[in-house]
Amino acid sequence: MTAQTLFYIIIAIILINFIKDKILDALNAKHFNDVVPSEINDVYDEDEYKKSQAYKKVNYKFGVWSSSFSLVLTLGFLFLDGFEYVDNIARKYSDNPIIIGLIFFGIIMIASDIITTPFAYYKTFVIEEKFGFNKTTKKTFILDKLKGLVMMAILGGGIIALIIWFYQITGNQFWLYAWGIVTVFTVFMNMFYSKLIVPMFNKQTPLEDGDLRQKISNYAASVGFSLNKIFIIDGSKRSTKANAYFSGFGSEKRVTLYDTLVNDLDDEEIVAVLAHEVGHYKRNHIIFNLIASVLLTGLTLYILSIFISNPLLSYAIGVEQPSFHVGLIAFGLLYSPISEITGLIMNYVSRVFEYQADDYAKNTYKAEPLITSLKKLSKNSLSNLTPHKAYVFMHYSHPTLLDRVKNLRKLKA
Repeated sequence: MTAQTLFYIIIAIILINFIKDKILDALNAKHFNDVVPSEINDVYDEDEYKKSQAYKKVNYKFGVWSSSFSLVLTLGFLFLDGFEYVDNIARKYSDNPIIIGLIFFGIIMIASDIITTPFAYYKTFVIEEKFGFNKTTKKTFILDKLKGLVMMAILGGGIIALIIWFYQITGNQFWLYAWGIVTVFTVFMNMFYSKLIVPMFNKQTPLEDGDLRQKISNYAASVGFSLNKIFIIDGSKRSTKANAYFSGFGSEKRVTLYDTLVNDLDDEEIVAVLAHEVGHYKRNHIIFNLIASVLLTGLTLYILSIFISNPLLSYAIGVEQPSFHVGLIAFGLLYSPISEITGLIMNYVSRVFEYQADDYAKNTYKAEPLITSLKKLSKNSLSNLTPHKAYVFMHYSHPTLLDRVKNLRKLKA
């Protein structure tokens, strides 16, 4: 195979992926005006439904324009040998492969952030603002961007530097060491993300003593679940949308409730949402996802180790001097179809897990408050209640609201 053939394979992958996504988006958009099924037709009144339809249409059009811009930019960068240009800049400053790699990725990361920031700004301060979701100030928006860049530079740069270093020392065996480093990092982040990273962006406050905390404690005790760390996060500083999540395990496990969730739901609904999150823990979903992530990372790194030494990877994207960091970019582009398949599998597993967590909440607490909480959360985020089945299959990590309500109302076998 020649470098030119590989180049056109990369172009084909990018175009096919784009066309596939646009077809799915268009199919989904055709269902925006569908009649809402009777099981969930109490989510919106007429005015709210019209507002949700308008929100979906605006986001659909925005997605078409932003993704088309990204496609043109990516293809232009490839056809005009942009990676060669960036690589030459990086090589002007050092002969050290690690330094070159860090400068190379640093330039791409900063340039990408600069280009995508106007789209993020428009999404936040025009679309989200228009529909009443945005609570982010311009100061918070800028600080989030800067903090994100610093985090990416420190954590991402550190991992890239280590991987390149391992490659320089061990050759194609680097993947084992890289896998070890990424595994340690993944486990560490699962354990301490809420404790170390979240406070950089949000304020977390322990849930105060009172009726809600007592109800949560009573439920946790009833299912033999030790839960002392319950936090409220100030999600309302950025958006009116609500969420809750479980993180960590062992002594570091904690539940985080968005203040918007606490304000939108009553106590029974909050406990039902918490019961769902406990279900994920009790069914070992968190451990499964962690192990699956580690194994998929190992598979990816192993496949990378087979091809990374082949100069064709660098030549294929127009870089004359083969290197690990350029090969990594080309490999990422070529690997995307496999990522798509593994993503589909993980989304399917995630949807199964959501049903299991719902069943756990239904069996250990109550189904009805979980149903009403899901409906309220869907209403408050103007969710699409009638998505196309193909779109759900390809993109949804959670079942649709209709499917969850039907499952929750199903009688026990």
